[in-house]
Amino acid sequence: MNEFYYGGQAVIEGVMMRGQRRAAVAVRTPSGEIVVHEEPLPERIYRSRWSRMPFLRGLVLLWDALGLGTKALMWSADVAMGEEEDAQGFSGPVAWGTVALSLLFGIALFFLLPTGVAHFTENTLGLSKSASAVLEGGFRFVLFIGYLVLIARSEEIRRVFMYHGAEHKTINAYEAGEILTPERVARYSTRHTRCGTSFLLFVVLISILLFIPLQFDVWWLRLLSRLVLIPVVAGVAYEVLRISTRYQHHFLMKWLIWPGLAVQGLTTREPTLDMLEVAIHALTPVLVADGLEVPLPAPGSLALEPTPSA
Repeated sequence: MNEFYYGGQAVIEGVMMRGQRRAAVAVRTPSGEIVVHEEPLPERIYRSRWSRMPFLRGLVLLWDALGLGTKALMWSADVAMGEEEDAQGFSGPVAWGTVALSLLFGIALFFLLPTGVAHFTENTLGLSKSASAVLEGGFRFVLFIGYLVLIARSEEIRRVFMYHGAEHKTINAYEAGEILTPERVARYSTRHTRCGTSFLLFVVLISILLFIPLQFDVWWLRLLSRLVLIPVVAGVAYEVLRISTRYQHHFLMKWLIWPGLAVQGLTTREPTLDMLEVAIHALTPVLVADGLEVPLPAPGSLALEPTPSA
């Protein structure tokens, strides 16, 4: 059985949701209107045998999700600035160029830099291979957490993190069978086991373990080993994320997913009801495209909705 999990990401003043057949991004314009853009997802990726093969499916889906997320982010920026007439959907070579540059930056910062620092310190201070491995892993973890703390200081990023919380609350509410109104969705958690933040933390931790025996004396060989194993690390991390979601209520699995949920405290914030409304608008067409029933309130029942206490 190929169990499908719905998800998405926060964008500028909005949320992008992804299903099996379509992706939708909803953004609130400066005038207060919610604009929704939908696009079909490639069948060769999302509904092919590649999407069901363990380890390989993670690489295929993650690569497409990177491009999709970047294009949605660029489109949302145009709409949020009141330039929806110029927004061209989720297309354009600039988006893929942005993905490539972002990947190069992330690989250089979180993989190559810690390895280079550990190798230099090892040769300078005469550290043992095991001490060098600990230094490399510790530095990589500190860089990851420090980067999240640093970007969270930006007011613009804090709003994105609020929409990130809105995305999580909406998915949590849908998976619980809740009626999708902002007031009801607001009761749910801003944390989710399938969050990209948890995935990245798994990538960092798995890379630490995997790189321990690969402390080569030649610096370029050590760097090359990290580059070659990045797809392996990402594939394993994706499978761990799926397993942790399926068995999240098991007491041992709760210990495994706790660090990721804790780190999500850096990348999510409590959203407003207006933000939750945007997230619901993004999820609804995705569910409809997959032929699923959208748990919306009956006509005329909105006035009876209780407002949650602060």
